[in-house]
Amino acid sequence: MLRVIFGLGSNLGDRAANIAKAIRLLDESAGLKITQVSSLYESAPVDFLDQPDFVNAAAAAETDLRPEDLLAAAQRIELEMGRVKTTDKGPRVIDVDILLYDIVEVRLPDLQVPHPRLRQRAFALVPLLEVAADAIFPTGEPVRWAIKGVDIDSVRLFSKEVASGEVASSPKGQASRNDGTTR
Repeated sequence: MLRVIFGLGSNLGDRAANIAKAIRLLDESAGLKITQVSSLYESAPVDFLDQPDFVNAAAAAETDLRPEDLLAAAQRIELEMGRVKTTDKGPRVIDVDILLYDIVEVRLPDLQVPHPRLRQRAFALVPLLEVAADAIFPTGEPVRWAIKGVDIDSVRLFSKEVASGEVASSPKGQASRNDGTTR
């Protein structure tokens, strides 16, 4: 099994509930098992600034799926939850990105892993390092080194638990919360 790290974000509706639902849907996807979920973090939008603040999280999972299949699962969840792309980098009910796929670099027309802007995005790095402090880029560089190059003060703790302690509910097993306990 390979380890994959998803980055999730929402800035429309009940942002925390949207992230919790996306994590549950990921965990229910064939070939995926969520193993750990970060706290929720809030940050101002990047690039397209005229929109509400985002809540972000990271989820670590074990998978035997190919990167293309993970992308298809993420896009299916976004569509199922009502994501509509009206403005590039604009407001969204949910955004599910593949931040890391083990220590493998993926370069496909519709998918680049590690996420191309991961090293510049505090809102992605902070939750990622909470669930995978030992993560390594395909270059061999520890991901934790990238945190030195971003403004972590731009990321605020929103909640220590996803949806008031509800992590993904799954008959497949128990996912760890960020505090190391299981549900």
